[in-house]
Amino acid sequence: MSYDECYVKSVIRTIQDWPEPGVMFRDITPIFKDPKALRMVSDALIQRYIDSEITHIASIDARGFLISSIMAYQLGIPLVLVRKKGKLPGETIHEEYQLEYGSSVVEMQLDSVAKGDKVLIFDDLIATGGTILAASTLIKKLGASVTEAAALIDLPDLQGSSRIQEAGIPVHTLLAYEGL
Repeated sequence: MSYDECYVKSVIRTIQDWPEPGVMFRDITPIFKDPKALRMVSDALIQRYIDSEITHIASIDARGFLISSIMAYQLGIPLVLVRKKGKLPGETIHEEYQLEYGSSVVEMQLDSVAKGDKVLIFDDLIATGGTILAASTLIKKLGASVTEAAALIDLPDLQGSSRIQEAGIPVHTLLAYEGL
């Protein structure tokens, strides 16, 4: 593990039994209070995609917005939002998915992406993979393609990354946490 990975991991908090009993929540909010950690995370992701063919970043509600907006700005590409149902104005499409502790629905505006767009899906964390797979379905329904899914954290024990890869979407994460 590199110095940057160790440092960022030292900043992230683990909160037991939140939002449900038995869940070990990986809280990335301390990163936003630590400019050094935020720069390390942002720079690592920007460097990965600076020479890529992606044309858009589709960011998932809500912590993912904070890092992906920095990425989109630095890469000079549009940021489009994948939000919980009922949070976006205008015409939208939606997709239901399963969480590790329930189910939810995400939506995108109809004019977010179009045919020919090459989209990177970004979320703060990959658990079961349901959110990213739902976002991928929406992006494809709008005619665009998904080039990769990226996240700050992977929880490999929940097998979300494997499910995403089985769906034909490459996955990139900066950190992994074993155990639930």
